[in-house]
Amino acid sequence: MYPEYMVAPIREDLTSAGFEQLMTPEEVEQAVKTEGTVLLAVNSVCGCAASKARPALKMAVAAADKKPVKLVTVFAGMEQDAVAKAREHMLPYPPSSPSIALFKDGELVHMIERYHIEGNELHRIVDNLKGAFDAYC
Repeated sequence: MYPEYMVAPIREDLTSAGFEQLMTPEEVEQAVKTEGTVLLAVNSVCGCAASKARPALKMAVAAADKKPVKLVTVFAGMEQDAVAKAREHMLPYPPSSPSIALFKDGELVHMIERYHIEGNELHRIVDNLKGAFDAYC
């Protein structure tokens, strides 16, 4: 686990953009089971989260005509039980952080894994998310 003072500004990067920080497995379960679409981001301290995942999330949500009903995030390396619960809902995809999942009516419908983030250009991640929003929201 990281010291909270270190992750606080990283959490705020998404919470200031409208994402709800989930701290417990119960909060994750309730959020994922929301009717409609839920965008869940597994946040991280790594460089690709800072340079690509978080900016892409914020840009896609800001620019999309269709948007998820709920925006939520968990933080890898911190609230381990909440992250584990989120990853249960992301199966069969292996755990990765950062990662981004879109749920519709409690079912996983779109997944962006770390390798889609770190080896990709920012605009492609944004376009990927906007395409998923158009398809499912």
